[in-house]
Amino acid sequence: MSSTLQPLPPIDVRLRLSALWATTMIIVAFVDIFGLYRADLREEIEAGRVFVFEVGQPFMLGIVLYVTVPTLMIVASVFLPWRANRLLNVIVAALFAITIVGAAIGEWGYYLVASGVEVGLLATIVVLATRWRLTLRSSNQSQRTPATR
Repeated sequence: MSSTLQPLPPIDVRLRLSALWATTMIIVAFVDIFGLYRADLREEIEAGRVFVFEVGQPFMLGIVLYVTVPTLMIVASVFLPWRANRLLNVIVAALFAITIVGAAIGEWGYYLVASGVEVGLLATIVVLATRWRLTLRSSNQSQRTPATR
């Protein structure tokens, strides 16, 4: 029996983008959940305020919309056509990174570490989407399709 290592085939850009979004959103969710262990945050929530916002229907709707857009990028990265996919990945990742940096100002260490990882993942999304080019998959195809690298 031979134990020769075979190189892995390249992973499609769509799958890489989707995996990066999924990882980012899992970290976002866990950081928010872990935040509930903080007495100061629980006190704010009990008082009906988070940072400068009153906790009510408009706030909750805003939070849902805020996390829904990047969460939908997990699926959008797989199914959207190349041009829209590339553009949305760059725009949404850049804007989400800005909000993460803003939210991290003055936060505890655990939050800063997680925010750094999230921003790193989002920067990787921007770079990967920016470098994603159209190429011909084979000389037999006349249709141009997105490259897998």
